[in-house]
Amino acid sequence: MPSKFHCIVIMKIHLIYSKTALEFNNETSLLDHLEKNNIHHEYQCRSGYCGSCRVKIKKGKVSYKDTPLAFIQPDEILLCCCHVESDLEIDL
Repeated sequence: MPSKFHCIVIMKIHLIYSKTALEFNNETSLLDHLEKNNIHHEYQCRSGYCGSCRVKIKKGKVSYKDTPLAFIQPDEILLCCCHVESDLEIDL
């Protein structure tokens, strides 16, 4: 019988430059969550096309539902469309 309960996983997002830690649960984009917490970063498309929201990741893991069209290095993530897989440390 399928479970009626939905498990929400809470991850910690550590922002290195602003020395801030936030809890995050993947219900919104990471970019939206940062904005709701008055932490602003450059963006344009909000879809992974332009790369404007790219930041360096120091620790942790993210994935993408669809491969972003913006070019990113292995140590970079796109705040607008990444799916957080674990606690993160990012240069922000």
